[in-house]
Amino acid sequence: MTVISNDPSWWPIINSDIFFSYWSVAAAVVVVYDWVLTLGQEIELIWKQRWSLMTMLYLIIRYIGITYSVISVLPYMTMVSLTDAVSIILGYSTNWTNVVIPAVMSVIMISRLHAMYQGSRMMLIFLVIIFLVVYIACGIIMSIVLKQSVGVELILSGMYMCEVDYEGNVQLLVSMLWMLNTVWEVLALCLSVWVAAKHFCDLRRLGPLTRSTIGDCFRALIKSHVLYFASFFCVSCLQLGLLSPELLDSNSMGAQILYGALQILVGVQMFVLGPRLILSVRGYHAKLVADSDAETSMGSIVFQERVYVPTSSTV
Repeated sequence: MTVISNDPSWWPIINSDIFFSYWSVAAAVVVVYDWVLTLGQEIELIWKQRWSLMTMLYLIIRYIGITYSVISVLPYMTMVSLTDAVSIILGYSTNWTNVVIPAVMSVIMISRLHAMYQGSRMMLIFLVIIFLVVYIACGIIMSIVLKQSVGVELILSGMYMCEVDYEGNVQLLVSMLWMLNTVWEVLALCLSVWVAAKHFCDLRRLGPLTRSTIGDCFRALIKSHVLYFASFFCVSCLQLGLLSPELLDSNSMGAQILYGALQILVGVQMFVLGPRLILSVRGYHAKLVADSDAETSMGSIVFQERVYVPTSSTV
């Protein structure tokens, strides 16, 4: 559907889209800049290493993230005409990315938690069951949302805009998506805090050399965990605030700034910190391999795709 109008009443929407385009470009720049910044690590730790599941997950997050960031800018390029069909395609691709990438990151988190719990099969089964329940439900909800979407090409005062309108009570479904993702992230956070507290208590009963090595090993995991969960907390707070009726359809400057900040933070959480969850572990493993003394003292600790950190019960 195409809407053509020169009515001045559309100017708040035009200004809002132009303002939001700056934030979209900023989010894309952050993602691409981080890729350039870590390209050397990527070549050494990803491309030159044996291919595995983690390799594939890294490449999915990194390069879908770059593509997503660029595509997200297109609907706000007011000098480029996009048909309603293209609007629908862009809407489908960006919305499904918001489901697929968190699912991929959850697989990485499952791998890390499985390692932190010393390869516990029960913990792995528990995490996989919760993961399947959450993301199958997210997939069904997203399918319902997209089934109710309609692409709209707007030509307002000579400016082209691409919009996707939704029929029915889509906001309720979006809220359900947010709650499901929040439940999963909170569960992962609680499990991480619990096992971290347990391991650091157990380290007190180990010898100085073993305590230092295992402590450094565990800190490598916790450091990236802290950054990831901190970004999740910021994103969740913004999403919760923007669900309020006062901000939902508002074109005020405050609401636009919040939406723009959310765009950047979501990009950082998914496409910057996501790849770094893998790079941090592989970087630490490469450091251990380079240091023969540290490699010997690690003994039976396996720290590449999964990091097994023995506690007092296994030492």
